[in-house]
Amino acid sequence: MTVIHSARLVSGGTETADAWVSFADGRVSAVGTGGSWRNVGDEDVVDAAALAGPDAVLTPGFIDIHGHGGAGVSYDDGPDAVRRARTLHRAHGTTRAIVSLVTAPLPDLERRAAMVADLVESDPDILGSHLEGPFLDAEHRGAHDPTLLQAPAADAVRRLLDAGRGTVRQITLAPELPGGMAAIRMVAAAGAVPAIGHTSADAAITRAAVEAGARILTHAFNGMPGLGHRAPGPVGAAASDPRVILEVIADGVHLDPAVVRILFAAAPGRIALITDAMAAAGAPGGRYLLGSLAVDVAGDTARLVEGGSIAGSTLTHDRALRLVVDAGVPLVDAVRALTETPARAVGRDADLGRLEAGMSADAVLLSGDLHVHRVWTAGSAD
Repeated sequence: MTVIHSARLVSGGTETADAWVSFADGRVSAVGTGGSWRNVGDEDVVDAAALAGPDAVLTPGFIDIHGHGGAGVSYDDGPDAVRRARTLHRAHGTTRAIVSLVTAPLPDLERRAAMVADLVESDPDILGSHLEGPFLDAEHRGAHDPTLLQAPAADAVRRLLDAGRGTVRQITLAPELPGGMAAIRMVAAAGAVPAIGHTSADAAITRAAVEAGARILTHAFNGMPGLGHRAPGPVGAAASDPRVILEVIADGVHLDPAVVRILFAAAPGRIALITDAMAAAGAPGGRYLLGSLAVDVAGDTARLVEGGSIAGSTLTHDRALRLVVDAGVPLVDAVRALTETPARAVGRDADLGRLEAGMSADAVLLSGDLHVHRVWTAGSAD
């Protein structure tokens, strides 16, 4: 049993002072306040204030539903690369993640989806795969190889879903492409989440896609038309529909912090902070590959060598948390966007995303200035 006490517990949209949480057998066994933790057990007692300072913050483990790598490697590079990148992101609080796969030839994507399916069976911190492509609009392709993009034909969608053996959790597609609405219905029927992204869709097409079953807007504002007062586009349609969760990359590059604050206000409880991290997260700047495309990384920015498009991020979740709070978003809302909301987006909110009795014992201990001091996944400290 583990007991963590003397922390500001931020979970489920609330903050509780002088709180404690106990873990047993990989689950949260109890939650309380004050000195009552002494009645629970003393096998492994963690004084949060002593470890992380008097304003120590304890949150559920962060969940990334959209990221491509880190620590110098891409998730597309195989199981060892996935584990290496995941080690980096766990150290920054991301206890569970969906492995995002960038556009590639269909046979390669099939092999990679199958690889992730194998990892789901062996590595509990991996929740499944997210296929970002190849069913994307060429005009809004971002850092995806235009020669590999295609319309979402039923056979191609089925092949990828079958390759994932039930572990494909999310597929981003442009609903305006031929077969787009049928593909959304097929993805939803298979138990995965259709996401709208890298798209030229207007508000009307976006609303039709949501009616067909789409439930996520992939990295809001990026890879799509903007928000206009007479043409609300995908962002306006998604923000105004309570069924849709909006992904946000809060790295100070993809979105101005003021826009991040606006999105939190426009869609309360429906923002999922993602890293969209590529290989350079937690690694030096320089030349990298994202899929088949060369990327130059300088500082916190990754851009394609040809064309200069933003090419993923170098973000970690703890840095996103600090930026969002600095932008004026309340801490409880920022934490929810890292925990409960992404869990709900992919159907894992029954056991992930909150520190309550019976939930998975995933937790992050941070200092008052929101730097990570310790991480637990299923009750085990990393």
